[in-house]
Amino acid sequence: MKRYTLHTFSTLALLLAATACTQDDVGTLPDGMQPLMLTAAIEGNAETRATVDNRWNGNETIALQVTDGNGTEWYDYTVDDKGNLSGDYYWTNPSSITVQGLYPNIMVKNNDWTWSVEEDQSSDEAYQSGDLLCSESKAVSFAQTPALTFYHQTAKVVVNIKQEGLPTSIGATADNISLTIGEGDILTMDGSFSLPTAADSDDRWLGTWASGSTKGSIKPHLATTTETDNFATYEAFVIPQSVAAGSRLFTFTAEKDGTSYGPFYYTLKNNVNWNPGYVYTYDITVFHYGLEVQVSEGINWENGATGSGSITLKDYTYDESTKTYSVYTAEGLDAWAEAANQDLSTNCTLMTDIDLSGVNWEPVAFGNYNTYYTGTFDGNGHTISNLTITNLYFNYYCGMFGSVGTNATIKNLTLENVSLNVSSNEGLAAIGALAGSNQGIISNCNVSGNISTNSRLFYVGGIVGRMDSGVIQYCHSSASIQGGNSTYVGGVLGGEYATATVIKGCSFSGSITSDRAVGGVAGYCRFFNDMIGCYSVGELSNLSTTAYRTGGVVGFLQINTTANACYWSNFDGVGVGYCNENNQWDGAYKVDGEAINWAQATEAMNAALGTDATYLWHTDAPDTPPTLVPNN
Repeated sequence: MKRYTLHTFSTLALLLAATACTQDDVGTLPDGMQPLMLTAAIEGNAETRATVDNRWNGNETIALQVTDGNGTEWYDYTVDDKGNLSGDYYWTNPSSITVQGLYPNIMVKNNDWTWSVEEDQSSDEAYQSGDLLCSESKAVSFAQTPALTFYHQTAKVVVNIKQEGLPTSIGATADNISLTIGEGDILTMDGSFSLPTAADSDDRWLGTWASGSTKGSIKPHLATTTETDNFATYEAFVIPQSVAAGSRLFTFTAEKDGTSYGPFYYTLKNNVNWNPGYVYTYDITVFHYGLEVQVSEGINWENGATGSGSITLKDYTYDESTKTYSVYTAEGLDAWAEAANQDLSTNCTLMTDIDLSGVNWEPVAFGNYNTYYTGTFDGNGHTISNLTITNLYFNYYCGMFGSVGTNATIKNLTLENVSLNVSSNEGLAAIGALAGSNQGIISNCNVSGNISTNSRLFYVGGIVGRMDSGVIQYCHSSASIQGGNSTYVGGVLGGEYATATVIKGCSFSGSITSDRAVGGVAGYCRFFNDMIGCYSVGELSNLSTTAYRTGGVVGFLQINTTANACYWSNFDGVGVGYCNENNQWDGAYKVDGEAINWAQATEAMNAALGTDATYLWHTDAPDTPPTLVPNN
């Protein structure tokens, strides 16, 4: 900081009148010399201040730029809790100077004109540290006490969430809601700042920015709000920048009783520009199926950081034009199931993982041979856990779906920890975790858990009980299956009975215990050549004198046909337990690690699936069974 020495000779009086100094230059100030005093206001009103108590705390230091006849220098000025500024610049009449303030003083102190915001702004200190303020440049005459107005130079993002719906829906509180602004590293976290040199068209003094290279996301600050309609208001300071359409701007989760809801995402539909000195208010309606966000225009700080928002946690939404339920909770899934049983073509898309603990599931399309689900159920890559059907006596077909019809598709779904324990006296009854009977397309689905019956069913399968037509493809089961005295039990399929049936790219790694025909992939096949590129590493046990009807791939083969590259291991018997035509069959091979290993089996199964397959098998080692990967 520049220091000036006072000249005491009378001949220098005129020079003295135009000269500034600091108090430490002299013991006693000459007559007429005064300290420069100022007041500091912030554009708008006090509520726009970043500090939690909405006022100057009284310990802030402002860098004050003073331009006088000797040049331009910076001085440290302290602001008290009433906004009064004091420092060590002294001057005399008739001097005239120009002043401009910057808060905090760190840029000038470090001679580094870069600014950054914190990734975690949840604490008061971290949040406040992102607020960069700069005043207008003002000409001041001697003995004046200028009032400098400081303008916010970063941008602010405000997310309003209303109370409506939360207490009665999931009972969430502000403490168990989590909001992240920007996913991954889409936000620019730092930038280079240049002082404003003139007011803009709105008479506001805003500097210019050049974005830095540091990227991140922001955990915002939970604000204290007087908006009675707001359940919660979140605020964050951001570096002025542009964010591209398609970026995930918000990630939102809520929690109750140890159960997490979400994450929900809001993806920008259009490019957005966050300009310095403006507040961008996002009014969010959060459904269990996702976010609806209304975006207000950027407003200047004078209007504050308030806004109207709403949060309503619901279980699903319904698109009448596509007859599709978008589901986010167990209650929402139940609502879809009820609607689907009224209109069997009603579609469903899962928007998050769902836990069915405590729910005894009633199958969809359940009741008789002529009841078929004909819609599309898209798991959307999500998991339904703890699907339970117990103590149910049924007549025909039972699973998550009773019967899946020819126009139906079940895809991209994982059933985790299934518990299926049912019984029937109907001679053709069938059960499977996903479907008792399937004539449609079941694709990219996985099942784990327990499937059992204490009565004699006709078909029991890890994924599907019975197929008269249709496709099961790219599916895996690791279920533990107790088939009892059921006729045909298979790791993937209980049994198929038509030429139109296709089982391809499927696998089984669970266990089967039963008294009759047992197969690693299927308990019964009419035509073996409908099975393509499948394998089993399951544990197979037949507890009766029909043990000869147990096969590593198929338990009972009706007609002499050849499988298309199917494999098994972890079972000492043959690939096909029994064939009606003198046990003549081919195309099922044991992986023993010597004559055939899993690398060779993988190559052969992929050749059978073909280059146009949606998924292909992949293994990293000859002794490791393959898993499915997308065929990009």
